[in-house]
Amino acid sequence: MQKPVWSTVQSDLPTIDVTLGLGGNLGDPRQTMAQALHMLNERPDCRVDGVSRLYRTPPWGLTEQPAFLNSCARLKTSLKPDDLMQLCLDIEHRLKRVRKVRWGPRLVDIDILTYGLQEIESDHITVPHPRMTERGFVLVPLAEIAPDLPVLGRTVADWASKCERDGILPASEDGHWWEEPLI
Repeated sequence: MQKPVWSTVQSDLPTIDVTLGLGGNLGDPRQTMAQALHMLNERPDCRVDGVSRLYRTPPWGLTEQPAFLNSCARLKTSLKPDDLMQLCLDIEHRLKRVRKVRWGPRLVDIDILTYGLQEIESDHITVPHPRMTERGFVLVPLAEIAPDLPVLGRTVADWASKCERDGILPASEDGHWWEEPLI
């Protein structure tokens, strides 16, 4: 078995536990999401602390498009919420994400789902992520890596037990899919 690529946060600042949702349905989403996780993990102020399996999921919102691959990740970071949001947007941009249509096809999407146990609403970020408790493509993978995480008064596992799961199918054996060598 390959040794995990997880690093330690190389910062004197305190860290916070964050969860991210990743997805895509254009190009090679598995490869693109792996690149995004590596880009986060290579930074001195971030460390990937766990990743769910990949899931093939039906499109949500705009349904006339290809199926998605989705995953969730736990991260330890010393970044402030707005800085982490900007980092995620920068990584999406570096990976050639173009925002054309809301809920439309995309190469990669990186959403901050939770930032510690904080509830934040600003012009740039809202956490917990709006509508995350309604979305099986978020809750199913998130429940693998953070089942006891409280979100809006209930655990992720509880939210996941009540969500729509039709068409949500595992697409990897485990959460180590992103550790495979990048092409």
